[in-house]
Amino acid sequence: MTIWLISVLSFVIIQLPPGDFVDAYIAQLASSGSSVSAEEAQAMRLQYGLGQPFYVQYGKWISRVVVGDFGESMEWRRPVTQVIGDRLWLTLLLSLGALIVTWTLALPIGIYSAVRQYSVADYIFTLVGFIGIAVPNFLMALIIMYFAFKFFGASVGGLFSAEFAMAPWSWAKAWDLAKHLPLPAVILALGGTAQLIRIMRANLLDELRRPYVVTARAKGLSETRVILKYPVRAALNPFASNIAYLFPYLVSGSIIISIVLGLPTVGPLLVKSLVAQDMFLAGTIVLLLGVLTVVGTFISDLVLMWVDPRLRHQMD
Repeated sequence: MTIWLISVLSFVIIQLPPGDFVDAYIAQLASSGSSVSAEEAQAMRLQYGLGQPFYVQYGKWISRVVVGDFGESMEWRRPVTQVIGDRLWLTLLLSLGALIVTWTLALPIGIYSAVRQYSVADYIFTLVGFIGIAVPNFLMALIIMYFAFKFFGASVGGLFSAEFAMAPWSWAKAWDLAKHLPLPAVILALGGTAQLIRIMRANLLDELRRPYVVTARAKGLSETRVILKYPVRAALNPFASNIAYLFPYLVSGSIIISIVLGLPTVGPLLVKSLVAQDMFLAGTIVLLLGVLTVVGTFISDLVLMWVDPRLRHQMD
């Protein structure tokens, strides 16, 4: 039911701008000095069913979606699945890399800042965290690109070298991807890492003041065991909740970063499809965002139940 409502809303949103794909296509040709006759424009509208009522267009589209046929992209003149193709799994791979970077950095730094509250290191991490939250990721991407090229002669843009960009898949291309993947993943993870550090620090500070922590210390347990056994597990909730919105964010929220870095992800493709009013391609991507949100929420709920015993007891 939720996914169906998402599909309806996504199709409605795409239909809201005035005009249709043919109007956008004619305007694009006019800007380059070309033109389309009225007969050709009418033939294109008939071909894609653009003259039909909204509910008819939606009914035809969703009836094909349920059997795995997402239609044909009007702009690319190819099936939507082929247009998305490698971009989808590259986006998911980049999202997974950003998730690993986020958790790897935020978890130990957040714990250290809470345990060593008001220390010099805590102040440094707090300052870095505020900078990471305040500075837009796309601006950080530009800064990193400049310094990488200025001092190391490295090109940060894209996920492939020029010789592998259009080449078929091979072990050499996979290795080239592995070499290009870490830096974009780090850039995409910066904002989320800074936020999670602050959240982890605040949550752990609250847990460390709970009576059960004082009792555990009074019983003679080591400080490491006291911290890691219960307070850290209770403070991990934001990490699990992060799964719910991470993948949709990296598809839609990182569009500017993907454009700046020249990443072949789904985000820039969504922008192009919306500008061109390519409703089948844009509708599929928006629907994909909704599905990722639903699936991510379900996974985060399962992880929360596993991490936090209190939720399991409430379910029982």
